[in-house]
Amino acid sequence: MRTSRFAPAIALLFVFAIGGAPLPAQEGTWQQDLAAWRTQHAADLQKPDGWLALAGLEWLVPGDNTFGSAADNKIHLPASGPAHLGVLRLEGTTVTLAPPEGGFAAGLLIDGKPAQSQELRVGANNDKGNPRMTIGPLNFYVVRRGDRFGLRIKDAKSAALVGFHGLKWYPPDAAFRVTAHWNPYTPPKSVTLATQIGTSYDQPVPGVAEFTLKGKAYRIEPVVEDNPAVKLFFILRDTTSTSTTYEACRFLYTGLPPNGLDKPGELVLDFNHLENPPCAYAPFTTCPLPPPGNRLPIPLPVGELRYHE
Repeated sequence: MRTSRFAPAIALLFVFAIGGAPLPAQEGTWQQDLAAWRTQHAADLQKPDGWLALAGLEWLVPGDNTFGSAADNKIHLPASGPAHLGVLRLEGTTVTLAPPEGGFAAGLLIDGKPAQSQELRVGANNDKGNPRMTIGPLNFYVVRRGDRFGLRIKDAKSAALVGFHGLKWYPPDAAFRVTAHWNPYTPPKSVTLATQIGTSYDQPVPGVAEFTLKGKAYRIEPVVEDNPAVKLFFILRDTTSTSTTYEACRFLYTGLPPNGLDKPGELVLDFNHLENPPCAYAPFTTCPLPPPGNRLPIPLPVGELRYHE
């Protein structure tokens, strides 16, 4: 991981007074924890199936979609893959895997087991449980975005992964680690999130976090991606997006309020943990965009900087 040589100058340009009461922190421990999180974030990106390995997203058409490295396939895999790997059959909202002529290639696995013909589970806008197909350095799986189905392809030898040159960060600033008031929604509401590829989907919003910066109050809403919820997911944009941070948005994941999602309480928001979305590193992504209420009219000069600059 590499710290930007411009970081000290950026910090001086963007420092401003913070109103309200920042969350007290033991500076040494907090900085160590933040440094460890940054190291883990970079390590996750560099995993063989991490976002830097993303090598393609090919949309399925109704009927048979052959896939492999040969030119006569409808879906082309990197040249490191076998010529003909299989057939993805899309019928309505069902995707099934069938073998190519001659059978499945030796070494093709589905969730670690030898490939066989089967219906593939495809979660709507959530890929965590979708079966992973692997062979050699390739990892690929079917995704659903709205009414569209596609094959997401990752390659452990991708140019982005091989050429990874470290992440860039603002200097840590404990003033941007604040305690917010958590107000639950009873009942929970939902929000429609637009994506960078023009689709949209609904996600549950369990409440709102209210906090103060520079003497002004702000409120941001998280969504939850799991049921039951294990963390809160804030999709944010601030005014640094026009100059130093990724243009579309940044992500902030937090733990749950100690009192639970359904009770008023407190929530720690450490904006030093703002991270780039997957679309900041590679194409072929389908990142959500921040809802209007999460587009803050102030700078948050902490967290991750633009990757490609």
